[in-house]
Amino acid sequence: MKASCRIEELRLRHTFTISRGSEDVARTVIAELEHEGTVGTGEASPSTFYGETPETVVEALRGAAGWLSSATPLHHEHLLAEASERLGKSRAALCALDLAVHDWFGRKVGQPLHRLLGLDPARVPLSTFTIGIDTPEKMVEKIREVPDFPLIKIKVGRPNDVDVVRMLRKETRAAFRVDANCAWTPAEAIEKSRELKALGVEFIEQPLPRESLDAMEEVFVRSALPVVADESSIVPEDVPRLPGKFHGINIKLVKCGGIRPALRMIHLARTLGLRIMIGCMIESSVCVTAGAQIGALVDWLDLDGAALTVNDPYRGMVFDRGRLRLPDGPGLGVSRVRLT
Repeated sequence: MKASCRIEELRLRHTFTISRGSEDVARTVIAELEHEGTVGTGEASPSTFYGETPETVVEALRGAAGWLSSATPLHHEHLLAEASERLGKSRAALCALDLAVHDWFGRKVGQPLHRLLGLDPARVPLSTFTIGIDTPEKMVEKIREVPDFPLIKIKVGRPNDVDVVRMLRKETRAAFRVDANCAWTPAEAIEKSRELKALGVEFIEQPLPRESLDAMEEVFVRSALPVVADESSIVPEDVPRLPGKFHGINIKLVKCGGIRPALRMIHLARTLGLRIMIGCMIESSVCVTAGAQIGALVDWLDLDGAALTVNDPYRGMVFDRGRLRLPDGPGLGVSRVRLT
């Protein structure tokens, strides 16, 4: 199933648009880092929810060009530590650079990122496929297009949430995961959790607004389902505040700044007894493949961003009914494809 979203890229070398006639556009930034004849590719899919746009990302990366010219991605830990300081609040720009650096290093030494990290690709969990919030009729239509997917993520946030999930349950035996997108009150979250559990929902993602962190303590105790932080889990510094309020966290590379801070979040979460999901925005195979490269470290995946577009300009991991197959190539293992 392909949604009606297309990807419009802003590249640092030149700007162009790839169009397949869709009205919905996801704008991403592709960063290419060239050093000693090797090119690494990174991506950012910035969101205005977090105060970033493609233009602000491009501006931040262009501003970093000067000091990057005197750095070497062979020393990527030092380079990315400095980048974290220099790029300030532009976590999306940091993500694009971080992925490009990791891709460059893997290509330079001829190894996939997961192998450099000592990870077994056979341990990568299944990914959910997302049914976006829409009219109940449209959501039923969408789920009928993916009858054999074992894991479905359902976006909710309206008064008839439970009724919608009940309608969708009639269409499939798939396990459900529900994303409330900050839309509920504590009382709603607690009440709806009981009904959703009976409908085969495994957990609820971000039931309350980010600023309602204290109120999550009651939801954590009284919810019939585990609750997973998304908007409350952005950067590594957020993680120590979440035990006793959430059972798990959702890490998105573009929110936290790439592979390096994502690994910090994973290790912090494990130390604090939190379960872990890697999620994504609407983005190309560059970013979702990067997330899949570290997927063996986590419990859950939601990496369908490229599968929801009609014109992914890159080839990377294969998304087969939620099962992810990592590419064999070095670095992130992605390659550019020609669109027609």
